[in-house]
Amino acid sequence: MMDWTDRHCRFFLRQVSRHVRLYTEMVTTPALLHGDVPRHLDFDPAEHPLALQLGGSDPAMLALAAKLGERWGYDEINLNCGCPSERVQTGSFGACLMAEPDTVALCVRAMRDAVALPVTVKHRIGLDADEDYGFVRDFVGAVAAAGCDVFIVHARNAVLKGLSPKQNREVPRLRYEVVHRLKREFPALTIVVNGGLATWPAIERELALVDGVMLGRAAYHDPMLLATAGWRLFGDESPLPTRAGVLRAMLPYVAAQSARGVPLRSIARHMLGLYHGMPGCRRFRQLLSDSARLAGAGPELLEEALEAVEPAFDEAGGRSFASRSEA
Repeated sequence: MMDWTDRHCRFFLRQVSRHVRLYTEMVTTPALLHGDVPRHLDFDPAEHPLALQLGGSDPAMLALAAKLGERWGYDEINLNCGCPSERVQTGSFGACLMAEPDTVALCVRAMRDAVALPVTVKHRIGLDADEDYGFVRDFVGAVAAAGCDVFIVHARNAVLKGLSPKQNREVPRLRYEVVHRLKREFPALTIVVNGGLATWPAIERELALVDGVMLGRAAYHDPMLLATAGWRLFGDESPLPTRAGVLRAMLPYVAAQSARGVPLRSIARHMLGLYHGMPGCRRFRQLLSDSARLAGAGPELLEEALEAVEPAFDEAGGRSFASRSEA
């Protein structure tokens, strides 16, 4: 989710659901320790609960980065062992670390010794064409022995050569049964499944077998997928958010960010899926992706987009998740 789940995206998603845990983009330890720390770590308090996802393979550097995350107020430190991009492999981190479980264990132990926050690991179920279950089982076992008790498992192999990151999300086959087996063999661990889940029936099917579900692009492209998480998973009986309500909640944030010099396009690009699949969604997307209109614009363009889409939505009988019976 590099260049996707930045702070503006996360603030927007928090307006859709107050309960789901949000994750940052992967921040590499060199970028964090030798770069602009506020640019990488600043966030709005409304984003809690929030995890900082780190990329790296040096235990000492990861420990320092984790300390920074704790100091800035994050709720979790997550080590990425699942990204298959060649750029990440060049830095010897991401999915290629699955071939070095002892290194990952050292990294986890160093971070756990440095901070009081939970330290979690996100990974794949295998590398390249090797589909041997023993590979991922031994990886999880070694890292769990170092004190990690939460594993977020993308249910595909990572192909390190020959496939782009996009192809790595589509070509290797999904094998949820591997994640289910991990949960059976490590019942004391928290096992969260990721990959290919885009509907509530599919999510609830998985939640009967594992401890949690992570959503990525499905929630980005159709953010209102998260709107019913409160009552489905957390027992929240509050009124469900509406699309119009979510957009209106963004107006003060956009005004404040505009006053700080943040261009509207940096925020609006994350909101294009708000009316996904709804009447008027095309016009909504056009207004919020028009570079000429976005230049110098502020919250008034969001209001214009809302005025353009809601009449079409209402005429079609839409209710933007106005009741649980419609959700």
